[in-house]
Amino acid sequence: MVIWWAALPVGVFAFAHALAQRADAFTAADRMTKPAWLGITAGGTAALFLFSPGGVGMMFWIAGLVAVLVYIVDVRPKLIEVQRGPRW
Repeated sequence: MVIWWAALPVGVFAFAHALAQRADAFTAADRMTKPAWLGITAGGTAALFLFSPGGVGMMFWIAGLVAVLVYIVDVRPKLIEVQRGPRW
């Protein structure tokens, strides 16, 4: 149950971060478009909310968790790097 409650804020954060970014930053970072990532993070967050890690829909919960974690670990750092510019 603790994992389920810990995963929900991660999904909400991923969606909110994707929503707050500029659309051109996604293409500049050579990632999918902003609407695609909004859909992926929204769907992942919905799966985290609707299914539990120990229930019948565990596969959907894991897929939602993987989707938001891919955004957090891969896409978010690239977006930050593109918007800040090169570092010294």
